[in-house]
Amino acid sequence: MGKKSLSIIGVAVLALTMLVAPFAEAAEVTRESYKEAVEPICKANTEANKRILKGVRAKVRAGKLKAAGRQFGKAGEALKRTHGELAAVAQPPEDEARLAKWLGYVNTEASLFKKAATKLKAGNKTAAQTIVIKLQHNASQANNLVLGFEFHYCRFEPSKFT
Repeated sequence: MGKKSLSIIGVAVLALTMLVAPFAEAAEVTRESYKEAVEPICKANTEANKRILKGVRAKVRAGKLKAAGRQFGKAGEALKRTHGELAAVAQPPEDEARLAKWLGYVNTEASLFKKAATKLKAGNKTAAQTIVIKLQHNASQANNLVLGFEFHYCRFEPSKFT
């Protein structure tokens, strides 16, 4: 073999290595590394919800339903953004189906916040309460699905705020 053949082989090996490297890194995602990546995202959402939903119960009790509805709407928008961030994080291959289902619950949660907001803004407190119950049930299902990850901030607990 000549020098030219060896250099072509070298370039081919280098190119192949560059193509395979990202896949090798993706395969190394573990539950622990996934948890480390998503917990800060969830923490930011939890802190936003504390701020956004502050005093919402008192507003509902006082009949200030439109104001409470605006708060629920903002919480839904924040969770929708959080969902997008969570969906962008590389997942452990063995947990992809479980996490896809979990992200579906997160998306449903955001939708339920928005539905409750609509009901509150319309002055329909009873319908909003029904949606909040669904919100809490959905959160329980989501949390049960990912118990093995031992999330702290990625455990959804709407009852803390609603």
